[in-house]
Amino acid sequence: MSKRTLTAITAILLLTSGTAVSAEAVTDAPAASSLAGELMAIVLPLAFIIAGLVVVLRLVRKRYGLTGPDAPLSILQILPLGPRERLVLVKSRSGRVFTVGVAAQTVTFITDLEAEDVASPGEPEGGAG
Repeated sequence: MSKRTLTAITAILLLTSGTAVSAEAVTDAPAASSLAGELMAIVLPLAFIIAGLVVVLRLVRKRYGLTGPDAPLSILQILPLGPRERLVLVKSRSGRVFTVGVAAQTVTFITDLEAEDVASPGEPEGGAG
């Protein structure tokens, strides 16, 4: 037998013997004392993970300015015009709707829109009847 074969056989024997020893150690472990202890072992880490995620979300929202529905500006629609150019329909908190052109290096105000020009997503366009 070659030295490489003997090394492989020795490694396999060591790995299997270590597995058998660890399996015996697990079977000798005492059973859980109560249902409450098991529930606490599940619920406590889960609560810490959820609390941590909430804290991280708040930090990210503050850091990057992510806002909810009370944002001062919201984007209604984006219309791509080219690889780096697009028209963006923006609505302010006061209800004013305007269009801006966005390019690679510039943002340009284009026009204000009237309320009649902008249809809500739920409203049918035009007066079809």
